[in-house]
Amino acid sequence: MMDQLFNICGWIGSLGLILGYLPQAIHTIRTRDTDGISLPGFIMMAVGAFAFVVQGLVSANYYLALTNFITFSCSVIIFAIKMYNDYYQKNKKL
Repeated sequence: MMDQLFNICGWIGSLGLILGYLPQAIHTIRTRDTDGISLPGFIMMAVGAFAFVVQGLVSANYYLALTNFITFSCSVIIFAIKMYNDYYQKNKKL
């Protein structure tokens, strides 16, 4: 019974993370709008997701690794677009 509860909580957490990150990544890719995104916040979320990927791989918890790989990938995409926008806007002002 506890194993089932553990797995259900894991799946709910996984879906929540993916469904939380994916719309932001899709919106950012489509609009290229990153003005409201906190760069330090996304860096910290990417670091956390990467750490969970490593933990999932080491512990053979592939659901944990896959979920956080998806969120890490979304964070990297958003980070790259944010850095490009910030660099482009800074050089545009010069």
